[in-house]
Amino acid sequence: MDNEPTAEQRLQSLLARIRAVDNAEGERTRAYLDTLTKPPGSLGRLETLAIQLSAITGQRTPLVSPPGVAVFAADHGVADEGVSAFPQEVTAQMVANFAQGGAAINVFARQIGAQVDVVDVGVASPLALPSVVDAKVRAGTANMVREDAMSQGEAQRAIGVGADTVERLAGQGAKSVIVGEMGIANTTASSAMLAALTQVPVATVVGAGTGISSAQQAHKVAVIEQALRARQAHADDPLDVLSKLGGLEMAAMTGAYLAAAAHRLPAIVDGFIATVAALTACRLCPEARGYLIFGHRSEEPGHATALAALDAEPLLALGMRLGEGSGAALAFPLIQAAASMLSDMATFDKAGVSSSGV
Repeated sequence: MDNEPTAEQRLQSLLARIRAVDNAEGERTRAYLDTLTKPPGSLGRLETLAIQLSAITGQRTPLVSPPGVAVFAADHGVADEGVSAFPQEVTAQMVANFAQGGAAINVFARQIGAQVDVVDVGVASPLALPSVVDAKVRAGTANMVREDAMSQGEAQRAIGVGADTVERLAGQGAKSVIVGEMGIANTTASSAMLAALTQVPVATVVGAGTGISSAQQAHKVAVIEQALRARQAHADDPLDVLSKLGGLEMAAMTGAYLAAAAHRLPAIVDGFIATVAALTACRLCPEARGYLIFGHRSEEPGHATALAALDAEPLLALGMRLGEGSGAALAFPLIQAAASMLSDMATFDKAGVSSSGV
């Protein structure tokens, strides 16, 4: 219909809805924590996490359960350059695995009582999986060495897919969001985006990805450097970087983080690819940063650069580099514990415990 908003208008509307976290509520929670039956500050980062949850939700006793889990899948044209240990068709095969409940994120989601929404935002091959949301913007990106990965309009549409997914999860009662991805060659796209956004040397952010050799890693660096020279993406324009160098699933993740902020929902960030998407979201809207909780530190070397750009310290460091949202799901029980501490732990007065000398 003629009066339907464009993808660009939808993005601008989404950005306009995002407000900074409620730091005043966070400070009230900080004071309340010192009335609980423990020495002040004795629960360390768990207390910091509780304060952030209150600031995000604007509530002294925030709810984080149930979590909503979304995995966005898409293919990358740059896979044609031989940058991955796996062929492109593995993306579609893994999407089928997600749909059947057999992937790591399915296992970890079941452990925390969450269902996994799988969203096809740009898988190259056609999928006939009823349990997978068909939101395909296009059948994979173009090869960024030869041409822009996608148009800005396509990037904005993919951002909209991510936002729509969080809207759906929130409507189903989700109180927090875990975002994952699947896409062969997406560490290449993420590394290219990160190098463009932070202006760091490519070689410092490129890792083994899905398990390539040192020679393949050197080739991957060369491919990304070639793409950066060819695309000339503007570091101060995150949408330009995303459309020229990124992936459809990364755009959808960006939209998911923005929508989580608009809904005042904690968004638990996974590893390298997720953090590059989170950085993109924060470059589009700096206020989104306060809604992000970083689940784990990936083994990908670029993750440290992305985390530093966001002044972020993850909750876990388990030597992981899988993606899918797996590290974020593993971190969720810590977030749940922080919320439970605020709702269930007794104060000194209620417990009849003297606070003097504690």
